[in-house]
Amino acid sequence: MRKKYIAGNWKMNLERKSALALVSVLRERAGAREDVDIAVFPPCVYLAEVVRALEGSNIKVGAQNCCDQPAGAFTGEISAAMLADVGADAVILGHSERRHVYNEGDELINAKVRIALAAGLEVILCVGETLEERNGKLTEKVIGRQLTAGLALVAARELGRLTVAYEPVWAIGTGLNATPAQASAAHAYLRGVFAGMYQEAPAERLRIQYGGSVKPQNAREILSANDVDGCLVGGASIQAESFLGILESR
Repeated sequence: MRKKYIAGNWKMNLERKSALALVSVLRERAGAREDVDIAVFPPCVYLAEVVRALEGSNIKVGAQNCCDQPAGAFTGEISAAMLADVGADAVILGHSERRHVYNEGDELINAKVRIALAAGLEVILCVGETLEERNGKLTEKVIGRQLTAGLALVAARELGRLTVAYEPVWAIGTGLNATPAQASAAHAYLRGVFAGMYQEAPAERLRIQYGGSVKPQNAREILSANDVDGCLVGGASIQAESFLGILESR
């Protein structure tokens, strides 16, 4: 059975004091848990301090993005090697806000995935369709393309550090969320695509998270759905009680 994986994407929220206060509570109340994998993804300016604050706990720390280049004249960018150097365990790539607000395409996201894996980081690769695409019955076509393109040239030996997050764009920050049946169908489809790329055994091991307005009130129903192996949590992850409530909802 795949262990559930609950990750908190803080996005561009919190100040230093509140960030450290949050992880202090998480460490105290969830830092020794072994029944579920937990990770937090703070803004990059707080990354090193959050790593230090959670050192020795079972809570992983990751970044919300990285550059597709290893080093050089890329003002404002942060490389995967730099993230690893300050203690990051993982990085989120292909998030819908990167795709739709900053126009990151599949080729760029794939370059980031490959360079992050090469730097030793774990990767959460996000895929998801817009409301227009869902209404046009294009969900499978879109998420299948995003998964296949995002993993181009990724070797099978690197798959142990990969998680996929299905995050329907229409459910992110809207208060809407996919029904358990919709989530199960999308996750099962993604697992099938992945099996076609890497065979059945790696597909059975792959963890697929659901992301999109996850909160304590709906987390149990979402996490009980077939093929849902965890959650990528947004707004509910920046408050200790709501994030802990999701952890208790499994």
